[in-house]
Amino acid sequence: MLHKTRGIVLHSFRYSETSLISKIYTEAFGLQSYLVKGVRSPRSRFRPALFQSLALLDMVVYKNEKTTLQNIKEAYLAVSYKTLTSDVCKSSIAIFLTELVYKSIREEEPNRALFTFLWNAFPRLDSAEENISSFHLLFAIKFSTYLGFQPQSNRSPSHPFFHLREGSFQPVFHSTADCLDEKESEWFLRLMQTDLETKLLFAIPSAIRHRLLEKILCYYRFHLPGFQDFRSHEILHTVLS
Repeated sequence: MLHKTRGIVLHSFRYSETSLISKIYTEAFGLQSYLVKGVRSPRSRFRPALFQSLALLDMVVYKNEKTTLQNIKEAYLAVSYKTLTSDVCKSSIAIFLTELVYKSIREEEPNRALFTFLWNAFPRLDSAEENISSFHLLFAIKFSTYLGFQPQSNRSPSHPFFHLREGSFQPVFHSTADCLDEKESEWFLRLMQTDLETKLLFAIPSAIRHRLLEKILCYYRFHLPGFQDFRSHEILHTVLS
């Protein structure tokens, strides 16, 4: 049966001499795997660029409940990025976001709130003109809300430390493995209180930004089973330092 849906390309890999398999997060069906036959041949009706990571597509797809590998009838680029691939900082952040989303989403079922968040986030990064050095931190915190482990914003003078395992601010600093220190917790709360659509008019000091990234990834590991072997954050440490 044919269906119209929007989709966000998360990962594509070569399947044969001329074909590829593309992992696409769709509005209608959640995460799906699509076999794109002959896309690497000169006579293909699809351009390979359509299936690059974070491409936003309008698609007409087949849905066969008896197989996990689906097919695409039509695919068109819904949004054209202007700076995401040419700006070094933005492209590095995009690589990080791609890996974060790809390693976090596993559901083969629709989640329209999550889909809308992702669909709007990547063009927001592309069009940003302000300092975006903390965009990935803001994204990761907001993304966790849709994954089901939203941090609690209960910080107060008596509860100044964010506890990564508990997902809330605590009165006692337990260890660097489990908690953000007081300054890190201040920045973490500020990010929690900032909307992704709002211009980032504050710059987090580089050293704190790097520590926050490492600890946010720990937060994901604590709350998302199977979240391991993350690599692209090392690129960010280099590019954004």
